[in-house]
Amino acid sequence: MRTVKIENMPELPYAIEEAVNRLRINIGFMGTDVRRIMVISTMPDEGKSFVTIQLWRQLAETGISTVLLDADMRKSVMSDKYQITLEDNGTLKGTSQYLSGDSSLDDALYHTQFEQGDILPNTDNVVNPSRLLESERFADMLNEMSERYRYVLVDSAPLNIVSDGERIGHLCDGAILVVRAGITPKGIVKNSVRQLERAGCPLLGIVLNRVESGKGGYYYKGYGSRYYGSKYYGNKYYGSKYYTDAYYKKS
Repeated sequence: MRTVKIENMPELPYAIEEAVNRLRINIGFMGTDVRRIMVISTMPDEGKSFVTIQLWRQLAETGISTVLLDADMRKSVMSDKYQITLEDNGTLKGTSQYLSGDSSLDDALYHTQFEQGDILPNTDNVVNPSRLLESERFADMLNEMSERYRYVLVDSAPLNIVSDGERIGHLCDGAILVVRAGITPKGIVKNSVRQLERAGCPLLGIVLNRVESGKGGYYYKGYGSRYYGSKYYGNKYYGSKYYTDAYYKKS
């Protein structure tokens, strides 16, 4: 297995780092049966890839063997945004090459600078990846990864745009739904929850993302987060201010 370098992984302000840390800790409370976790949003530009890669980094840095699977094969920006490059300057392969049979799993899977963190990037977007996601090859890949690693974090396309997330969620042990604070309508989020239920994918929790801090607090490119248990909606909704914080409320 070759090694890639993630060049653009800036240090986060303390408050946001702590928010991700609390999310990481609460995932550990889910039990040993939760291994394959899909991180998904309702709409584009809600920050799901940011949450996925930062959660993956923290898990790896704490010594927990974790792989990040980029399964957003329609419009992935992760490889470019985070500047994922091979140490030998070769050509990256990834999810679409593996699922189409053009690469073995070990050729598309890479070690990173985080000792316990491996990554399967997506380097070539596909117009319609539905057949690839519905293939036995995809299901077998998730099974093999869950045997190799403690956690498999799957970054998927938004639920309200295409059906990819439902297919992927059906094969996962649970999902984290990322919601953009003050932007995503409550009704659309509820519909996403119903989609996950229909797919048989338990909702592990909701991350309220792009949260503005209070006065004197941190603001990092619009990102901050709160983490809620799966019964978040119904007794909490958007207020006028969102603080860069995270907490867990047991369902």
